[in-house]
Amino acid sequence: MKLARIVSIIMLLLQHKKITAAKLAEMFEVTTRTIYRDIEVINLAGIPVTTSPGVNGGIGIMEEYKVEKGLFTTADITSLLIGLGSIPLTGGDLLTTMAKIRGLAPKEQIRDIEMKAGRVIVDHTPWSGRGRAFQAHLAEIKAAFDGNYLISFDYCDGCGRESTRRVEPYHLLLKESHWYLLAWCVSREDTRMFRLSRMSGLRVLDERFTPRELDFRPPDEPPPRTVTLKLLVDESLRGWMADICGRENLRPHGDGKFLAFMPFIESDHGYGMLLCFGDKCECLEPESIRLEVKRRAADLFRLYQ
Repeated sequence: MKLARIVSIIMLLLQHKKITAAKLAEMFEVTTRTIYRDIEVINLAGIPVTTSPGVNGGIGIMEEYKVEKGLFTTADITSLLIGLGSIPLTGGDLLTTMAKIRGLAPKEQIRDIEMKAGRVIVDHTPWSGRGRAFQAHLAEIKAAFDGNYLISFDYCDGCGRESTRRVEPYHLLLKESHWYLLAWCVSREDTRMFRLSRMSGLRVLDERFTPRELDFRPPDEPPPRTVTLKLLVDESLRGWMADICGRENLRPHGDGKFLAFMPFIESDHGYGMLLCFGDKCECLEPESIRLEVKRRAADLFRLYQ
């Protein structure tokens, strides 16, 4: 993981006067080109890294910048551990980095720091039984990242179309509680974004690739049009509606019901969510959405007749 590697490089440079790029590349099993990119990131973060050629040359941090352990406060170390603990890609390199971060703290404060860091738990696995498969996919993708290996998998897109993909993996993206793989698709010869939950049969291939200079910025598209629904909802769904709408958008109504004002995007997914509440949620406004829900409910009724 790039973040863990960069933190580890900083720790090594703080501990050593100089270290060569080739040595760092060997330690982290990456190319020297990757190491120099990491050094550039460290420089941009405000840590003055110097490089010198020759037999006794190498990469180092300016002596004036090197700090003592005591300059890292308890809050600093706790924040670092929480941040690293939120990374779902577990492995020896990450565990080593976290151990080094713990080493910054005075022994008498370790227990207090670990207790505070442990209060924030970030779990990216789904509630369903697919948690193990999900973690396996992340571990395999991490292995492909580290060695620049191609991966293949079977994929089902949002329209139900199935295909087998062979890709160069570049980035993992967490967006609205879903993990996506940003990759170069060999068969399509273009960048693609794949949702991990729609993958199966993922394999890391023996074939390596040379990383490309790709721009994965999302397309400049207008946001989808959102309308606000006025819903009459049974009290048994209050917890669900608080999650979706926020408690500030719930109003009392009486007779075991309440009003909810919910942001809504007109799509099959949106209408499906409304229908899943059954007879415990009625769309009052706008009229056009109400009529469409009624039509879809009638189609569903006819299906089960």
